[in-house]
Amino acid sequence: MPLEHTEIVSDNSTPAKIIAAGIVVAFCYWASSVLVTVLVAVLLAYFLDPVVTFMENWHIPRALGSLIIVLFTIAVLLFVAWSLVERVDQFGRDWPKYRAPLHAVANAVEQKLASVEEHVSEIGSPDQVGQQAEHIVAVAESHPVRAAVFSRLSGLYEVVLGATFIPFLLFFMLAAKRQVWHATMQLFPATERTLVKETLTDISLVLRSYVVGTAMVGVILVVLSWLFFLLIGLEFPFLTALISGTCNLIPYLGVVLSWMPPMLIGLKQFHTVSPFIGIFAVLTFLHLVAANLLVPALVGSMVRLNALALTVSLLFWGFLWGAMGLILAIPITAVIKVICDHKESWQPVGRWLSA
Repeated sequence: MPLEHTEIVSDNSTPAKIIAAGIVVAFCYWASSVLVTVLVAVLLAYFLDPVVTFMENWHIPRALGSLIIVLFTIAVLLFVAWSLVERVDQFGRDWPKYRAPLHAVANAVEQKLASVEEHVSEIGSPDQVGQQAEHIVAVAESHPVRAAVFSRLSGLYEVVLGATFIPFLLFFMLAAKRQVWHATMQLFPATERTLVKETLTDISLVLRSYVVGTAMVGVILVVLSWLFFLLIGLEFPFLTALISGTCNLIPYLGVVLSWMPPMLIGLKQFHTVSPFIGIFAVLTFLHLVAANLLVPALVGSMVRLNALALTVSLLFWGFLWGAMGLILAIPITAVIKVICDHKESWQPVGRWLSA
């Protein structure tokens, strides 16, 4: 009887694990706004905690130091946002100068598409051509831009709502760090607290290493991009470098996103292909240097993930949480790896993530 009971439990364990994993994935999807807000606050807390600790060593109360750091961070972000708004307003005033080259490109693309449609219509039957024409008219009357704007309003509301909670979460995480740590340890039995403490310590090291290392790589990319934009005489060089360099941090897709701001601004200034080729070549080179040299040197010593695990994590978290999933995929996967390394039954998963 005991043997039969053991076999029954073993047989039911795999479906139970699959069901539990499905519940976790569903929770991550439906509670994405809450989880993303908390995770962003956690990463910011790990990044700012050394500054608060430094102020505490100078006999500044931790709560006061946390408040000062949070207010200073908000002020910096508001200054950057205000500068971006001014540049966007300037871009709107200069829109007629950008419209001519964009209109020429759009006409060229439209002519190519019209040529392809003509060849396709020759192959298809007249009924199919008529149906395609009706479909084109229907699409033209559907106002896709307006529909896209309205469809994004709910997502924008969630982003703004989550952003308003981040300063409060950040302050409480910084000010009550020791109390939160002690309360977290009390959640586990006394026999497991040593292992939990080691795991949490390693998670702290990994997250701090990732945040600080990524920030250093971002600063290097922004400075190098700024110098390059100054060299070619691009307008708004610093803000363009700030956006382009930050986008360049995103694995794989970041290099494409980093091209867009300088190329869009360069449409008004440059009338030859050479500057655009230079922007493409330099930003791609910076991305390759960051991905293959800077990130492994500054981040990879602690965040040890193989290329396959990194790619799968980017696809998975990007599918669940969109752009924020791409940004948070690496630290989430790194934390999962640390947990797997400290739990004996999950160690094969940890070895696979770093193999």
